[in-house]
This record gives sequence, C-alpha cells and structure tokens, in this order.
Amino acid sequence: MSHPAYALLDIHVIRKAFGTRTVLRDLRLRLAEGEFVSLIGASGSGKSSLLSIVAGLDRDWHGSVALAGAPLDGVSADIGLIFQEPRLFPWLTVAQNVAFGGTADPAPLLADVGLAGLDDYLPRQLSGGQAQRAAIARGLYNRPRVLLLDEPFSAVDAFTRIRLQDLLKRLAREHALTVLMVTHDLDEALFLSDRIVLLDGTAGGRCDEYLPPPGPRRRGDPAQAALKGKILDALYASHAL
Repeated sequence: MSHPAYALLDIHVIRKAFGTRTVLRDLRLRLAEGEFVSLIGASGSGKSSLLSIVAGLDRDWHGSVALAGAPLDGVSADIGLIFQEPRLFPWLTVAQNVAFGGTADPAPLLADVGLAGLDDYLPRQLSGGQAQRAAIARGLYNRPRVLLLDEPFSAVDAFTRIRLQDLLKRLAREHALTVLMVTHDLDEALFLSDRIVLLDGTAGGRCDEYLPPPGPRRRGDPAQAALKGKILDALYASHAL
C-alpha cells in the first residue's frame, strides 16, 4: 500500500482480536492532511473496529496511533466521530445537542449544515436527514482535524443520502478535514474519496488500495464505473460479498 510522504494521521494496528478471532493484523494506514479515505470490506473485516481504535474508544488492541507525529492516547478533541445513527439526546434541543459540553455558539455551524432556524427543535421534530445533519454539526463543533464516519448515511433514503454526500464533500473541503469513513456503498466511496482501502477480513489482515480518477467527479462517470467493477471483483475474490 502506498503512503503519503507526510502523514497527519498515522495508524499502525499490530493486532486487534475478539477472543481468539483476529480481525486486524499488522495494518498500517497513513492519511495526509486534507485527504479523504474510505474503508470498505465485508462485515466483520475490522472497519468499525479501526474507527473505534482511532477515536480512542477501544483500548484492547496492540499498536499505535499518532496525530501530527504525537501519540494519541484515548479520546481527543482533534478527532470527530459521526455514527450510523444520529445519537442525539432526545431531551436536548438541536443547538444543545450540537454544543454539548461547549460554550461556543453553534448557530453558524447549524446554518452551515442547513439547519438554520431549527436551533430550538427537539430531535423528535427532525426528519432523518435533518437529524444526521445535526450529528454532522456536532462532529464538527470542536473543530477537529480528523473526522471519522461509520456508515453515516446508511439509514436515510437514497435522495437524502446524495444530498448529505454533497454536504460532506463541501464541509470536508471548507474545513480542511482529514476524513476516514466506513461505507458499504461503492458509489459513495468513489464519489467522495481520494483513496479507497479494502480490508479483506482474513487473519493476515491484507489491505488493497484503489485511487479514484483525479479531478472533479460526477456520479456515473465511466472512469468511476470501470474502477467500481475492479473493486467488486476484489470484493468477490475476498469473499466480502
């Protein structure tokens, strides 16, 4: 696997196991500043486990994670995390959820994600797409350098998913974010990513890397379709499908 000359985020997982089953072994992944990397692979291949490790939520593993050359040990404000479900506190307003534990005004960030005027709404008053926009705003509230996303759009309808993908692409660029995202949607990975990393889920922990065509991308571009076929072949070969 190729690695950027300078890595903002440097991940080396020597071993991560659940009981006697090893899900990650000798995995090295380095992300440049501002790079968008998607993780794909079968269920159980270690994608979400890797995000938990980087987020500091999982301490039962062997290896190291460094941010700008400094070791990361536990949860850090420099790492934002967005889950598959919004996970908003139902008794707090949208603004209170986004700014939970902080003092800065969340209104500009809410406007940035398309929720202006909904500051005082409760989560039950939001649509699924609006709730996930609030979760994105919460993930960005502390101005992290790295944003982790675990299948963030899988619970919304197809049209909302496209709109949220466009939103994420814009926010990643405007906030100069380094992004590591887990997804099962190849079209999503091809549209958003600078690199796509396939975890094959075997005991050897093999990874394959794919580079979408450079430059502006359009959904359904023929070059993307060709790469999608290549990745699908690799997924079938690794028994990920």
